[in-house]
Order: sequence, then C-alpha cells, then structure tokens
Amino acid sequence: MTFIPKILAFAGSTRTGSWNKKLIRIAVASAKAAGGDVTLIDLRDFPLPLYDGDLESDQGLPANAMKLKDLFLAHHGFLISAPEYNSSITGVLKNVIDWVSRPAPNEVDLICFTNKFAGLMSASPGGLGGLRGLVTLRSILGNIGTHVLPLQQAISKAHEAFNEDGTLKDSKQQKAVDKIAAGLVHIVQKFHS
Repeated sequence: MTFIPKILAFAGSTRTGSWNKKLIRIAVASAKAAGGDVTLIDLRDFPLPLYDGDLESDQGLPANAMKLKDLFLAHHGFLISAPEYNSSITGVLKNVIDWVSRPAPNEVDLICFTNKFAGLMSASPGGLGGLRGLVTLRSILGNIGTHVLPLQQAISKAHEAFNEDGTLKDSKQQKAVDKIAAGLVHIVQKFHS
C-alpha cells in the first residue's frame, strides 16, 4: 500500500483578499495532484492571544493553540505561503509558531515540528515578492527541527500576478509552485517509506 503524505497548508495572513491565500490554494491543488492528502486552513479561524509565558503558566495553552497543535501533529508536512511585513514574517504567523511550539504536559519538546517538512512561498506587491520574510521563516523552522525544501517561490507584484480564476499569469511561476508542492509530497513519501 502506498504511503499518502498528509500536508497542512495555510497562508500567514488573515486578510480576506490576501495574495498569499490565493497562492496557497494553487499549491494545495498541486500537492493534491501529486498524491498528497491536503488540509487547507485559514489562521483567521484560530484566533490566539499574543504568546505570553505568564498566560501559559496561569491558564495553559489556549483552546485554539491545542486545535492547531493537533493539526500540526496529524500532518507530515507544511505548505506555507508567508506574506512579508516590514522585511519579516507576519505577527500572526510568528504567534502561531510560538504557541504550537509550546509542549503540552508530558509532551516532547517541538514534537509538532521535529522531522516534519515544509515548502515555502510568498506573494507581495513589492519587487522582491516577500523574499526577506521567507529567509526569516526558513531560519525559524530550521531551528525548531523542520526540514525546509531548498526551492521556494516569491511572487513579486502580486496585485498583477493572478488571473481572474485565481491561477498565476506567469507559467514559470506556476511551474515553480507546482514543483514545490509536488516536491513536498514526494520527499515526505520517501522519508516515510
């Protein structure tokens, strides 16, 4: 029986019209076409307080942090489309990582990230397409045990990059996103074979 990789996909933005939400939907379709079992979530559905060690000590992990931890634990890899805010990642994405990285009682440290795999992309109206934020995200994930695929894609001029149907106008960019998503599915399959 063939191993079916479970991939968790999300954008690091809560904005309804986010370019990164458009981009992650393209990657989801590509990962499914490559044989992945993909779960697409919207971080807006998991509101969290800013990470605070005192809050964690007093009240434990918030309910939405536990829901996210369950999702991260249940998946072998992550597809993330990360906007760039002021040359870094968004506060919402960093906050999710901070809460999900916190161990529940009797849980191994960083269990949600260790030996998982991630494919990264971004879309931005700027000329670099969110590339600086991807550098930060790659560093964070690598430091907490996630294997990040070398290939990434940054879509510049995002406000001009998408067709009405949500696809990318540039076929080279489309192929790069397809390659990241399919590559993630294939490397997870190899790792678990």
